[in-house]
Amino acid sequence: MEKLGFSFYSFLFLVCCCCSHFVSAQRYNALFNFGDSLSDTGNVVLAGLPYGMTYFGHHTGRCSDGRLVIDFIAEGIGLPHLPPNTASNASFHSGANFAFIAAPALSFDFFHHRGLSKGLHVNASLHEQIDRFQQLLPSICGSPQECRDFLGKSLLVVGEFGGNDYNTGLFGGWSITKVSSFVPHVTRAVAEGIERLIGLGAVDLIVPSVLPVGCFPLYLTLYQSSDPAEYGRRTGCLRRFNALSWYHNAALGRQLDRLRKKYPAVSIRYADFYAQLFDFVINPLKYGFTAGALRTCCGAPGTGNYNFNLEAKCDQNGSTVCSDISAHVSWDGIHMTETAHRIIAQGWLHGPYVNPPISSSPTS
Repeated sequence: MEKLGFSFYSFLFLVCCCCSHFVSAQRYNALFNFGDSLSDTGNVVLAGLPYGMTYFGHHTGRCSDGRLVIDFIAEGIGLPHLPPNTASNASFHSGANFAFIAAPALSFDFFHHRGLSKGLHVNASLHEQIDRFQQLLPSICGSPQECRDFLGKSLLVVGEFGGNDYNTGLFGGWSITKVSSFVPHVTRAVAEGIERLIGLGAVDLIVPSVLPVGCFPLYLTLYQSSDPAEYGRRTGCLRRFNALSWYHNAALGRQLDRLRKKYPAVSIRYADFYAQLFDFVINPLKYGFTAGALRTCCGAPGTGNYNFNLEAKCDQNGSTVCSDISAHVSWDGIHMTETAHRIIAQGWLHGPYVNPPISSSPTS
């Protein structure tokens, strides 16, 4: 399993119509994002084409063939795509992206004390990302009070976080039962991060759930089972991995409920990644995914029927890109296609997967 853990994180580093109904561009000053490979727009750039082929024509650090959910959210609220916070000579007055590929919610020390730190490849936990944000703020908005006023008219997306925390344990050889013990720590870290942002002046936050990872080709390939009971009857997904995701999301929901009671003047909205992706799997044709949701577009034949192979991952020799990218949910086995990201963003901007949706007032 140690070898498997290395392969997965090596994978993360080596691979890794738009929302045209705009919300008024004057509603938000800026958009700020914190997260991992699902929303990194260039803080980690180690792979090349075909990443970025659909929209950018070159790899930008995004783990997809094109734009991510956060890109479509920016477009949907009338703001430019977020520059990575490590970009030189970039303007951050309309926002910045602090997400890093492979970033966990929890600190290096949490994993080091459990003998799992060699499974981490970045020192970019949620709280370290918030540290970077706090350091950058004065150059954007000035004094603490000016920044509070500025953040009072900004949208912050916090996550998703948790996937890499659990993967560090799973690919380090821990059982799902043992890795489940991370959930209270992870969701508490997310809640503490939200409180830090509220303390700086944030009043409008979107907090995504984790995905149903048992539906992703990487997990379906690595953890295949001959026991039909391991798989959902309607979905074909691995039930025990989705149960871990569900447990995290339930715990995160309780933390958010607690914060809403503590900060009644702050909008803290849950973005239901889990339900939205689950619907892709159950009803792929509803969204135009004629290739289904469990088969990788950029990959190579391997064990199973998911077009995923650890020895020929996307952008490596032996992998190919499907001719019908928009018919697929999965881009490389762990990340999604631009088409999937566009549909997800619509579900956040206009509902029902963020309630109230971003396009409406959070207090309406």
